[in-house]
Order: sequence, then C-alpha cells, then structure tokens
Amino acid sequence: MNVCVGDIIKLENNQFVAADLLLLSSSEPHGLCYIETAELDGETNMKVRQAIPITSELGDISKLAKFDGEVICEPPNNKLDKFSGTLYWKENKFPLSNQNMLLRGCVLRNTEWCFGLVIFAGPDTKLMQNSGRTKFKRTSIDRLMNTLVLWIFGFLVCMGVILAIGNAIWEHEVGTRFQVYLPWDEAVDSAFFSGFLSFWSYIIILNTVVPISLYVSVEVIRLGHSYFINWDKKMFCMKKRTPAEARTTTLNEELGQVEYIFSDKTGTLTQNIMVFNKCSINGHSYGDVFDVLGHKAELGERPAPVDFSFNPLADKTFLFWDPSLLEAVKMGDPHTHEFFRLLSLCHTVMSEEKNEGELYYKAQSPDEGALVTAARNFGFVFRSRTPKTITVHELGTAITYQLLAILDFNNIRKRMSVIVRNPEGKIRLYCKGADTILLDRLHPCTQELLSSTTDHLNEYAGDGLRTLVLAYKDLDEEYYEGWARRRLQASLAHDSREDRLASVYEEVETNLMLLGATAIEDKLQQGVPETIALLTLANIKIWVLTGDKQETAVNIGYSCKMLTDDMTEVFVVTGHTVLEVREELRKAREKMVDSSHTVGNGFTYQGKLSSSKLTSVLEAVAGEYALVINGHSLAHALEADMELEFLETACACKAVICCRVTPLQKAQVVELVKKYKKAVTLAIGDGANDVSMIKTAHIGVGISGQEGIQAVLASDYSFSQFKFLQRLLLVHGRWSYLRMCKFLCYFFYKNFAFTMVHFWFGFFCGFSAQTVYDQYFITLYNIVYTSLPVLAMGVFDQDVPEQRSMEYPKLYEPGQLNLLFNKREFFICIAQGIYTSVLMFFIPYGVFAEATRDDGTQLADYQSFAVTVATSLVIVVSVQIGLDTGYWTAINHFFIWGSLAVYFAILFAMHSNGLFDMFPNQFRFVGNAQNTLAQPTVWLTIVLTTAVCIMPVVAFRFLRLSLKPDLSDTVRYTQLVRKKQKAQHRCMRRVGRTGSRRSGYAFSHQEGFGELIMSGKNMRLSSLALSSFSTRSSSSWIESLRRKKSDGANSPSGGAEKPLKG
Repeated sequence: MNVCVGDIIKLENNQFVAADLLLLSSSEPHGLCYIETAELDGETNMKVRQAIPITSELGDISKLAKFDGEVICEPPNNKLDKFSGTLYWKENKFPLSNQNMLLRGCVLRNTEWCFGLVIFAGPDTKLMQNSGRTKFKRTSIDRLMNTLVLWIFGFLVCMGVILAIGNAIWEHEVGTRFQVYLPWDEAVDSAFFSGFLSFWSYIIILNTVVPISLYVSVEVIRLGHSYFINWDKKMFCMKKRTPAEARTTTLNEELGQVEYIFSDKTGTLTQNIMVFNKCSINGHSYGDVFDVLGHKAELGERPAPVDFSFNPLADKTFLFWDPSLLEAVKMGDPHTHEFFRLLSLCHTVMSEEKNEGELYYKAQSPDEGALVTAARNFGFVFRSRTPKTITVHELGTAITYQLLAILDFNNIRKRMSVIVRNPEGKIRLYCKGADTILLDRLHPCTQELLSSTTDHLNEYAGDGLRTLVLAYKDLDEEYYEGWARRRLQASLAHDSREDRLASVYEEVETNLMLLGATAIEDKLQQGVPETIALLTLANIKIWVLTGDKQETAVNIGYSCKMLTDDMTEVFVVTGHTVLEVREELRKAREKMVDSSHTVGNGFTYQGKLSSSKLTSVLEAVAGEYALVINGHSLAHALEADMELEFLETACACKAVICCRVTPLQKAQVVELVKKYKKAVTLAIGDGANDVSMIKTAHIGVGISGQEGIQAVLASDYSFSQFKFLQRLLLVHGRWSYLRMCKFLCYFFYKNFAFTMVHFWFGFFCGFSAQTVYDQYFITLYNIVYTSLPVLAMGVFDQDVPEQRSMEYPKLYEPGQLNLLFNKREFFICIAQGIYTSVLMFFIPYGVFAEATRDDGTQLADYQSFAVTVATSLVIVVSVQIGLDTGYWTAINHFFIWGSLAVYFAILFAMHSNGLFDMFPNQFRFVGNAQNTLAQPTVWLTIVLTTAVCIMPVVAFRFLRLSLKPDLSDTVRYTQLVRKKQKAQHRCMRRVGRTGSRRSGYAFSHQEGFGELIMSGKNMRLSSLALSSFSTRSSSSWIESLRRKKSDGANSPSGGAEKPLKG
C-alpha cells in the first residue's frame, strides 16, 4: 500500500501502524485507542492514545470525507516521546501532542478500529529516523589480509627488480661470451632490455607468492563455520523449535574477538513476564517451601503448586508454591484478607469479560497485572469498574466499593493510592509504593512490624526480586470532605497544578498502617546471570541499552548480577543540562581516581580529552564501579565536546546501563565505542528499536522473541535465547578465530616456501627466468597437493574441546588482543617460509654438486634436481601441517596423507611410458622420477632437508611449551592428566545480597491514567453494564473456603494482634 502524507487510513485491531498518524477517531468512547509500542521502546504493556475532541466524532466515511483540516507541525525528527503541532479546522486552532499520535511500528490493541491522518510517511517517520544506514561489514582479518596482499605484491615487484638487475648485469658481464651459441632474440638489442623482459618473466614465475586462491579458501572455511553454527543442537530451542542461524558467512572469526556487548533488556535479558513470587503479611513471610528437615526447597525439589481449583475465577496460568498463604485466606485471617483486598482495589487495571467467568485484565504495566492476578487467585477477584465504583468478588461474595479518588503514580511519588468507601460507609485509603518512600510515612505504632518486614524486604532483595510495600489508613467523613475540597481547588489551579496536587496527596498519605510487602520476579531468560558472569570472566564488557525506565533497568541489573552490593559505587547520571551532566561525570571520575592507590588524589578533568588518552589513569582504578545514565542525560553526554568524557568514565566501570534511550542513541553509543576504543563490538536485541545498533555494531545478533522479526532480519546471527550467546562466542567464535589464524599462517608459509626457491635458483641460472619445478607441479601445488589439508585444518581444528572453552573463559582473550594473527605473526610465517626455501634449494644443490648414481654416473641433472626439491617441499609442508593440526579427525588424516599419495601417483604418471606415448612433446622425461627416487642419496637428501626444516620448529615449540606455556597448553595438559578421571562439573555458587532493597512498583506506569479512569472516558459501555452483572452471587463454593483444616490451627500472624476493622 502506497501511503502518502495527508491520506486518511483505517486500522483494525492487532494491525501494525504503517505511518506516523494523527488519531482522528476510534471505536472506543471519547476517541481513545490502545497501542503496544514494543517495536519502539521494547515495552509490551499497553498505552493509551486519544483523539482531540473535535475529531473524535468522525467515525464514519461520510464525515471523514468532509474533513478538510490543515496540520502544521514540527519537521521530521527522531524524538519518539515528543510531538508538537497545530490542527487548523473550522476557523479554530487545536494543539496536538504525542498523546494524539500513533507512530509507525506500534500495534493497535483492544480497539476494533480507528482512523488516522498520515503526518509522516516512509523515511520521514520517527521509526525510520531512528534506524541507521546499512553498512557493509568486514572483519579486521579481512582488512589486514588486504594490506598484507599489497605488501606481498610490493615484495614480488622488488624480487622482480632484483632479478632483472641481476639479468642485465649477467648478460653484460658474462652473457656476451656465449653469444655464439646463446644469442639474444632478435628484439633484444641490449642487456638493459634483456633485464626488462626478465623482470616481467619473473613477475609471472613468482606470482604464486601473491595468494590469489587465499580468498576462495577463506570463504570456503567461513561457510563451513557457518554450517557448524546452524547445526549446533545445543543452540536449538526446543520450546520454539528455533535453531541458531548464521545469516552471514563473513564475520565468523570476529566472533572470537568481541570486547564489548551492547544488549537490549526487555525480551533479550528478560522474558517481560512478571510473577508474584513472595509476600510478607503482618510480619510473616510467604512464598518459600521447606522440606521435612526445615531446609528451603529448591525449584526442582518443590512439591506440586498450590491448587486453586476451588476458585472458578482463578487464572489457571498462575503458580504459587507455599500452601500456607492459602490456608491463611481460608482461615479468615483479617490481615491476609486486607492485604489481598488492597491488591484488588489499588490499581488502574481494566477488566474485560467476554464470557461469564473468563476475565481478561488489561494492565498498563505487567507488574501491576501480576499483583491483581495474585489477588484474583487467592479469592479477591477484581471483576469490573466504573468511573465511580470498583466491584470485587471477595471469597465468592460480590462487593462494590465507591471509588472516591485515585492518587496517581508518577516517578517522583513512586506510589499510588485509592480512597474507597465500603458498603458499610467507612472510608479507607489504600496505598502501595516503593519501600524507600512508603516506610517513611508509616505510623509510629508500626515499628515492631516494620522491623520484621524490613528483614523480609532485605531477603527478597537478595533474591533479586522487585519489592513493594502496602499500607492503609482510615479516614473519617469530616476529614475526607475537607481534603476533597482542597484537592478540587488544586486540580483547578492554572499555575503549578502538579505541585499543588502533590502537596495535597502528601497531606493524606501520612501515618499509614503497614500491611506488608510483595516481591515480584521480573523473569529473566534462562541462564542469563550465568551467561553474563561467564562473558565477564572472558574480559567482555556488557552494556545494557534499554528504552525502559531507570528503576526497571537497575532492578534487572541486580537480578542478572551485572550490579552487585560488592561494587564500590554505582554512579547515577540524571542531569537535564549539559553542565549538570558534565559535573556528574567529573565527580564520578574523581571518586574513581581518589579510591585508586596507583594515582594521587586531587585529579580533576581539564580540557577536552584526545582519543590517545583514553587509556588513562582511569583504566587502572581500584574497585568495581557501575554507571547508570538516563536518556536525556545521554543526549548531552553524546555531544561532540563531551563524548570522550562520557566514554572514559563508562569504560572505567565494570557495568554500564543506559535507560530511556532511543533507537538512534543506541546506535550512537555503539558508534562511539567503535570510533575511539578500536574494539570489536556486538549488539544483541529482539525488536525493531534494536535494529539501528545491530546494524552499527561489528556483529549484530537478533533474538527471535516476542517483538517481531525485524531484529532477526537485520542481524548477522540469530537464535532464540540470550544464553546461547556464550556458546556462540566462547566456542564457535573462538574456534573460528583460531582456525582462521592458523590457516592464514600456514597458507603464507607454504606459498613463500614454494615460490622463493625460484628466487634462489635465479642466481644460479643466469637470471634467465628458468623454473626449478616443472610446469605441472607449479599448477597442481596449490590446487591439489596442499589445498585440502589446509582446508581441513581451517574447518575442523580446535585447541581444546568445547567443554574446556566454556570452563576456561580466559581462553577467549588471545582473540581480543589479536595475538594469533597480526603483522608480527605474518612476518614470522614469512621468515619461516624463506628459511624453508633456502634449505629446500641449497641442501639438494650442495648434495647434487658432488653426488653420483649407483652406477657412478653424475646425479646432477635438471630434472632429477626438480623432482628432489619438489618431493622435499611436499613432504616438508605436509609434516608442518601435521605439527600445526591440534585436533585430528579422519578427514585430516585422509587429506594430508592422501595428498602425499596423490603427489607420488601424479609424479610417476607424468614420467611414465603411457603418457609419453600419448603426448611425446609434453612428457619427454620418461622414467626420470622412478630413476631419481630409486637412488638412496636422493632419499637421504629429502630426509635431511625435512629434518633441518622441521627440527627448529619442533625445538622452539617444545621450549615454549616447557618454559612459557600459554593457557591453552595448560588446559590440554590438565585434560591429559584428568583423562581417566570422572569429569567434575563446576556449579556456579549463588551469591546472596542483603541490604539493597529495590522497589518494583509499576516502573512502566504512566502518570495520568488514574485521572482517565475517574473521568470514565476509557470505559466501554459493556464495562459499565458489567458492574450490575457482576453483583450476582457466586457463593456455591463459599462454604468450602470457610472450613478449618484443624481445630487447633492458629492465625499465621499470631493471636496477640488487633483485628482489622472495616
């Protein structure tokens, strides 16, 4: 569909928004619609958008056809959370904001249809403005190979010049004496011109030193590595039936060199599923299951979950393991009842009941939905709401509460409250919020209960759970009437409305009575903490770039062990101006340097840093630090005059979390690290908001999750779970890098060993461009004799098994430091090749000068010398690749020894009578190979040449292994020692944390939703009617709830406590 600016398009439920639209009208009352923005910010909770009142009545085609309004707005930009414009229609002006916009990438939810006016289309949409340009990705080895090939070509030219000069001198000084029987060609009239022709002849002869076939071999090896990734059963997700996929074949070895990982949070580290895990009610903790010995049962040892079959309205997907909490509910414990009554009343969840008993909750945040679902299963079922009432089924009895006020949530208050009147006419305020905020507002009489609840909060925080405190307060009628008048006055104020309302809310939310606390688990993907720990041990730095709010991201940071209480300090940058951000970064650096023993105190940042100073004193700071920065602060930190300050501060920290970032900011952070750190980067995400950073990073990995396949389509590698990243890098990546480096070293070595023999022979043949080997050997050397063994090594070789690669993550570091193939290693290979060529030529040359055959005739003839040198070369390079091979397979054996057999078979065939009879002009040297290799002197020469070429390599490797072994050598030795022992499986010890409580209250909540509920604008007609329907009694199972399991059972909260009234 070709969508243009100015078009009016109709969207239906669950459809993607195709352009940036101004919402005109919808099927919902007051022009409301619900959208999911997972592709933009990673959040899967629903958000509300509303049409302006003047257009909300344009619900049919005839009215829309008459719409002739004009919109004047901001130019296209990448700011997802801001929009400003004005609609001119019917001689009036109507302001437009982001609340009136449906952005491309959103999905329409729970709304039958809506109409929208296209404001931006195509590349002008905010989603496309945040997407980066597709770049052609090449590995660092590719770039180095291109440089080395140019160097080799220059070396070839130098050799040609040297030999050409030698030819000119020889022809001038010596060749003139042989003009009688070695005359120059007619075109050659001088020694200089003879040297010129000799130059081009040697360029042709020595061209094999330039590895043209190298590029083809590299691509074949990379293809093999890609298939290994695709075929890896340990990276196959059985649940989703999704295998790992290498979507490119050009980046495999760079997987073994990654230093920085940039990860999305929602859907990548987490499943975005909130689970009611534990709770504390009146000083008693619920949620843990203990065995008969009193030990806490682990997940695999737990009995069956609590049976909620008594409740026909229970959510069948809800699981809870501690039966004592249900016992407390059934025994009528007033504190437990009040706890769940609060959860069923204090929220902004919308309920939808398509069929009787089938409830669907539409929560603005997944954690709030988890709390209401928990209350539902324990018998306090939120059934429906109207603008002024909330209907709850409490243990089968329908009770309707009058909703007097919603004290809405925001990031400053970090709490929400509702004021309700129960059927008896009593007014009560219910409040839930962050523990750091709510504990300071409790009544002094709750100190004893506060102490035990605080212990439980610390315990929950140690388990990485998101905590929330619940409290209540009774209000008398007279006080409430006065407070309601003050609230109305504040809401009608023209200036400082938010501050006035906040002050009124503060007034009533004091002297609260503590009920307890909840602990919600934001479920991580399986194996995330272990994967992050393992990658950290491999010296890989992990940065989390998320569109979620700061509290949510920090919470997940603790859950996945990126952040720990053992850290020296966690720096939080939240400045709104350039000066504030600069000052916060400066203070962070000063604290890091002040704590270091290697640098004196008093460090202050002065002037702009240069890229050469990034490895400064901050690289060696003592202690572990983390940096958390918000999106608006990051926008300033990424400016040209501050980006280096931010980068230096961030790189000195063990963990970096960037919150509320746009897709473009994610790409900018990745580009910043690429630009100045010169390190290999990997970006991993699962949504369209991650596409930019996936394209920008050296390697992009897509998670095939719940946010579509845009990230997968833009990625280089894809799989379904974050935990597979450790195997992709530590096994496949490390092996690919190791194999490619060994392949390149050997390839350059064998080519120089082969080609340089011609160079030395030039000094003994009058620089006449005569070749040492026959033309068929030159043709078949790289194609047949040495191609398959090196390919087998490049595809199958490994230094240690995959289990050891995972067990010793430090084995990954050589790739990060680029130790296995660099310019130094290249020159070592070249030197070894030249050394081999010298011995390969001069040992046979020296032997043949004096040697004789068995019959006493001279051994030294051109063809015998060529066969001897060629045989020595093939044997030496075959033995050398045998030494280089660390992992022998049947294929390696077949290719190496098969290549040797093929060489001898072809050698004898070319010197046979049969070929001579068929092609007498091509194969003239009949029997030469048989006669030459029948001489003991020739074999002694071959053995001597092989030994002299190989023994220094063996001696050097033996000494290095004995005196300075690297980690892979040590691991192999350990493996040999433990070969007959049973494998010992290492279990990662779980480290508990105490004292760092983190509230998990509705961090994806949006302010203003409570006001929308109270206005009734988001209520469907069916919801209003449902309030009367839901009052029907469903007490068929009420009696079973009241039964006591034993006469002597006591309340979980003890008998000395005062019963709750109300």
